[in-house]
Amino acid sequence: MMISDVTSKARRNRRRKRVGRGIGSGRGKTSTRGHKGMGQHSSDQARRLTEGGQMPLFRRLPKRGFSNARFRTVYQVVNLADLADFEDGAKITPAVLEAAGLIRDAGRPVKILGTGDLKKKLEVEATRFSESAARKITEAGGQAKVME
Repeated sequence: MMISDVTSKARRNRRRKRVGRGIGSGRGKTSTRGHKGMGQHSSDQARRLTEGGQMPLFRRLPKRGFSNARFRTVYQVVNLADLADFEDGAKITPAVLEAAGLIRDAGRPVKILGTGDLKKKLEVEATRFSESAARKITEAGGQAKVME
């Protein structure tokens, strides 16, 4: 048994704390918030990343370099094994994949990967194909068309 198994189940059946239900409940009056101070009111909370006058960490660390993370292309991935459910000779586009529930948004880029075997002749349109996927599609007698 792992300690994470125990701690994940420890709070599962605990009832929620009902605060502000009178002085006899033990959680009335200040409703566990204490007297005065910033945490007393619901609207008064410390801003995130503040450190009470100390220079915040994100200002203490030097800012260097460049990251391309904002500009990366995130593909919706579909494997060849998922395309085996389509009929022989079918034309598969992102809209068809979205209707089948294989991708979420037909407007975003789609990449076909070569996991699995393909026995049917399919005409597949996608933004990208892996080398093995394109090879397996053409070997099955189909076409792998790259969309722009």
